[in-house]
Amino acid sequence: MPKIQLRHINVTRYILPLREGGSLPALADGDDGFKYVLKFRGAGHGVKALIAELIGGEIARILGLRTPELVFADLDERFGQSEPDEEIQDLLKGSQGLNLAMHYLDGSITFDPAVNTVDAETASRIVWLDSYLTNVDRTFRNTNMLIWHKELWLIDHGASLYFHHAFTDVEGHAKSPFAMIKDHVLLPQASELEKADEAFKKILNREVLSEIVNLIPDDWLHWEESDMSPEAIRKAYLDFLSIRLEHSAIFIKQANDARTSRV
Repeated sequence: MPKIQLRHINVTRYILPLREGGSLPALADGDDGFKYVLKFRGAGHGVKALIAELIGGEIARILGLRTPELVFADLDERFGQSEPDEEIQDLLKGSQGLNLAMHYLDGSITFDPAVNTVDAETASRIVWLDSYLTNVDRTFRNTNMLIWHKELWLIDHGASLYFHHAFTDVEGHAKSPFAMIKDHVLLPQASELEKADEAFKKILNREVLSEIVNLIPDDWLHWEESDMSPEAIRKAYLDFLSIRLEHSAIFIKQANDARTSRV
């Protein structure tokens, strides 16, 4: 498998805010000529949301699920100086330096479970992923999926890996079920979780996960609330993901039980 790496772009123009959720992502131009949805280090949960987005998006991609390309995006200190909206101005000033962006899927539409259908295999793979990542944000209220060129694309994994907001008892969190899977928008169709588990365990292992975790820039791993080194924080993420993969039967059972109660 080729080495996992992300491209690096410079943000050349802030176009407009995408007022969805509390993180205020924005549409922006990159110096490579493409448009991106820019996620800011100065928003909401800060760099932890970017780390969750990076890990979640790259794991989804490795597993063959469609997700927009992620890039590191550098925001120059010029941005924010002429922005009339005070909230956005503060956000831009507080996000100078390295941020994360995803390729903008121009012309895409939001997945609507009342209109769009998903087969059992695809639904099971997505539910498995979100159970694994403890992603609380793929519900009927906010599906975080797009239809682009008649294909299903996953976006926004920033609410995943919520253990890192406390960062205690990594092993305990890794071995825990994921009760909030009961609210997953695709759970009713996810009848093949064991099949997804078998397929994904042939792809994921500690070596692959280590490559993904090692993508996290040191710049995002100096936390005011922790005296852990960047190396120690990366190891904690890797341990969580490796242990949770090994004990996937726990979150699969939780999802199957929740599905049985809903179907």
